[in-house]
Amino acid sequence: MALCILRLWIVPLPSSFWVDETGTLFVVRQGAHHPSLNVAPQVPASIYFWLPRAVDPVLTFLPHTAGVMETVYRLPSILAMALALFVIAQIAQRLIHPNAGWFAVFACLALRGIDYEAADARPYALGIVVVSATTLFLIRWLDHGRILDAVAFVVLAALIWRVHLLFWPFYLVLLVYALTRPTRNVLIAFAVIAVSLIPVLFEAMALSHHAAEHVMAPVPPPTELLRELKFGLLFVCAALACAFRPRALRKISPSPLALILAWWLIPPIALYAFSWATGNSVFVHRYLSFALPGAALAGTAAAAFLLPEPRWNWAAIVLGLGVFIFLGDWRIPWPPHHNSDWRAAAAAINALPNASTLSVICPSPFVEARSPAWHPEYALPGFLYAHLAAYPVQGKLLLFPFQSSPEVERWAFTLHPGRQFVIYGQAPIVEFWRGWYLKQGRTFQTLGDFGDVSAVLISSPNP
Repeated sequence: MALCILRLWIVPLPSSFWVDETGTLFVVRQGAHHPSLNVAPQVPASIYFWLPRAVDPVLTFLPHTAGVMETVYRLPSILAMALALFVIAQIAQRLIHPNAGWFAVFACLALRGIDYEAADARPYALGIVVVSATTLFLIRWLDHGRILDAVAFVVLAALIWRVHLLFWPFYLVLLVYALTRPTRNVLIAFAVIAVSLIPVLFEAMALSHHAAEHVMAPVPPPTELLRELKFGLLFVCAALACAFRPRALRKISPSPLALILAWWLIPPIALYAFSWATGNSVFVHRYLSFALPGAALAGTAAAAFLLPEPRWNWAAIVLGLGVFIFLGDWRIPWPPHHNSDWRAAAAAINALPNASTLSVICPSPFVEARSPAWHPEYALPGFLYAHLAAYPVQGKLLLFPFQSSPEVERWAFTLHPGRQFVIYGQAPIVEFWRGWYLKQGRTFQTLGDFGDVSAVLISSPNP
């Protein structure tokens, strides 16, 4: 496990923030009530930001070298996900088999989403540990009837929706399990949770009126739903169990099986149905992250039907080795966390000989960057250009919106950025503006390979 965590979680820590992580930095440094966040009020609406705020002062005692800030900001997610693995192991031991803990841990590590969110300065690792701990305390309470477990369950359940507004399907998961073990006290607990969530409900309803303004992609086809159900992991776990020559099928009690199936199936199906019904797609990998432990437990359960009882630890070791070998991305020595190297792109621009005098065209990477929130005189620092606050560039900044339009192109035609200037931003929109300026007879030079970020130097032909 140490080798897997080192390779999959720790090694990517110093790499550049991706665009949403620069938003985290912006919220922490500028405050959740910064006026520019009015265009995206859902961004700071999470208790997660308490964690990066807590670690931000540590940076004053550390050297200001590349990778230090990113590592410090991502450490809370590492710790949260490590705790989540511990909790999920306990859940597997209670629901599936007393020796299933290690297998469940490596089933989690076999999911790229778990490994990605572990090193991401965003709320999703915190969400995974909160939903996992909530489930564990519900199981313990229903098993033993201890009041402290009931209190912990109610408190943690009240936090789930406060971590992320799209984690609401998990309440259906908890309800399914509670219905398999009905008691009067469970109904009282759910009533208390419902009352505690009334303020969050009003906040979610207020934000829902403008949900379409924050959607970046259409509703995906049903095949994408099938992909998110992680049938591949279940197949691998079952095949691994078969390799140990099972002699008879084992059984799992109905109530634990109902919880595992609900955790695995309800979140992706609910968010897909919500996207289809509203036309506002929220079926995004990171929004589905809280369902990943359910998929890992489903894979562990698939193995439990076939795996001989004395072979649990051996099966876990084989699965862990497979994770280390096949998910380690051994093509490169230091895999990045995300395919977005904003830091290197900004450094390449600043390294140009005339960087301080160049104009730098910066299309916003956020879909909210359109009129009237966006305008050519947009004030910095502002959320729509959070990457510029994280990784500043020299020169005269010309702020462009997220997408082009005839009006924007007419405005761009009135600009005179000089004989040489840079276009800097996410690759698709940079490619559009590069082609737009090339039609005017200019030439270009790419400043490097920065993943899905581009920086190109545009020049006028010699007279």
